[in-house]
Amino acid sequence: MSLKDKLTEDMKTAMKAKDEGKLRLSVIRMVKAAIKNAEIDKKKEFSDAEVVEVLAREVKMRRDAIPEFEKANRPDSVEQLNQEIAILLEYLPQQLSADEIRKLAQEVMDQVRAQGPKDLGKVMGALTPKTKGRADGKIVNQIVRELLGTS
Repeated sequence: MSLKDKLTEDMKTAMKAKDEGKLRLSVIRMVKAAIKNAEIDKKKEFSDAEVVEVLAREVKMRRDAIPEFEKANRPDSVEQLNQEIAILLEYLPQQLSADEIRKLAQEVMDQVRAQGPKDLGKVMGALTPKTKGRADGKIVNQIVRELLGTS
């Protein structure tokens, strides 16, 4: 079953759940719309890998919005965003832990023979495809900078 099919099935289940499934239903509808819009922009049907990219982008948007809502003292909105993120994460591949990212980064640094901060671009270029959809790019960048000795 493709990821888009799973989203459709889960949307039907959420519709049947009435009140209990309202948030899940709205999140799934929103992500299906985002996928459809991206497909229209690219003029092609998306594969599961491309759907994962859209899902990761949606999670990132929500994570980036949380600090703004915290600054505005809106705990209700922060809680809703966290719930939406939890729902979206169910459709993404298992997320990498910081230790796993650090290990992958170290392997890539050894492969590209990274010497220091000037090699950040080389390391990120080789590491990003390995972590795509499985880790937040900000966290990956932060870990690589830490390993290269920049902050």
